[in-house]
Amino acid sequence: MKPTRRDFIRQTAVAAAGTYVGTIGMSAKSYANIIGANDRVRVGVVGFSDRFRQALFPAFQGHYKELNYDIVAVSDIWNRRRDEGQAFLKDKLGHDVQVCHNNDELYKLKDLDAVIISTADFQHAQHAIEAVKAGCDAYVEKPFAETMEDNRAALKAIKAANKIVQIGSQRRSGSNYHAAAKYIQSGKFGNITMVDLTWNVNQPGRWRRPALVGQIKESDTDWKRFLMNRPYEAWDPRKYLEYRLFWPYSSGMPGQWMSHQIDTVHWFSGLKHPRSVVANGGIYQWNDGRRNWDTTTAVFEYGPLDNKEGGFQVVFSSRMHNGDEKPAEIYYSVGGELNLITNKVSPAGGLQEKPAADMGMKPVLLSEETLADPSVKAVASANTGADQLTSNHMRNWMECIRSRKQPNAPVEAGYSHSIATIMTNAAVRTGAKATFNEQTQEVMAGGRPFKY
Repeated sequence: MKPTRRDFIRQTAVAAAGTYVGTIGMSAKSYANIIGANDRVRVGVVGFSDRFRQALFPAFQGHYKELNYDIVAVSDIWNRRRDEGQAFLKDKLGHDVQVCHNNDELYKLKDLDAVIISTADFQHAQHAIEAVKAGCDAYVEKPFAETMEDNRAALKAIKAANKIVQIGSQRRSGSNYHAAAKYIQSGKFGNITMVDLTWNVNQPGRWRRPALVGQIKESDTDWKRFLMNRPYEAWDPRKYLEYRLFWPYSSGMPGQWMSHQIDTVHWFSGLKHPRSVVANGGIYQWNDGRRNWDTTTAVFEYGPLDNKEGGFQVVFSSRMHNGDEKPAEIYYSVGGELNLITNKVSPAGGLQEKPAADMGMKPVLLSEETLADPSVKAVASANTGADQLTSNHMRNWMECIRSRKQPNAPVEAGYSHSIATIMTNAAVRTGAKATFNEQTQEVMAGGRPFKY
């Protein structure tokens, strides 16, 4: 990247950011016009995935002209995805894009400002490191990391590089979630006493790609590059295409689904990670050779690390053999509940007058309150197009690249949800209670650091 062009973009952004955000209400469109066509933010795509094509690109497409962005390159190690990515982007953008066989080629391009990363779960952290070391800002899909080694390395690299990195935890850009965070953090809710998180589907084909598995050959891709820092295994098209079913390429339910929901616990409570996690479950229904469970229940203990008597539990449960994929998040206090299915606060379950009086106490009942339009919900599936949360989240990242402000889901959010995800996976894999060593920043299970 030419330093003069990048410096100009940043200097112009800094000069305009105050008025853009605050004082005179300048529109993003006017701001983009000031920047000028020669100072367009040039974006590369790392991994032409279903997630990118069906959700991230539509979100980007909704804002790129107004904010003066463009996609100029696509990198994928599979020849089929490279060709599909090139044709797709040319059709949608109206111009050719550079095709790169891998990220080494991508980061040799001149004038590349940012990348959107949506590769395999276990690759996200390493691909984020590559991006920031190449001088790029990045939108990085979740889960951020599936091992603490990757988690620590990516946090260190991103903080040292001082880049704008948005983790794909799109709830952090939802108006209903912001309202919930504000309500709980105001103190009106009282102490969180329990959180129920559920995410259920009935989809034997979820995360399966049988047609593609039968078509891909090892010569079509770069298997060794795919494996990155995982132990070497012989070529297996299922692990390449259906990686979400196979540890150590994905933790499955914890990394794919729980990472979204547990992130709100960290956000609302201000706590960085659980004190402990236990888990139970197994492969009860879809016995198709997968390694990752199709049924999971994990119980978390949260609270101040120096106060073992205080705190609350979080229960995450998920099944893949019965459900309509309507993720539920309900927060409880002594006075009632905050329900992110309905986006309402209510006194349901609160401390009523008689049981309170019996103990010489006063009743504790929350007032009815609507946090947001009940129709505002988290979109669960990756195959839903430009849902509002993802659109908001992408726009926030794009605006922060201009202003150099931290985005809604900075790297610290990804680091924290990854700790919870890795603790859950440690409990799943070892059968032991998982804890976290604050001094070494290691997930512990059975008295030793959890490794794959």
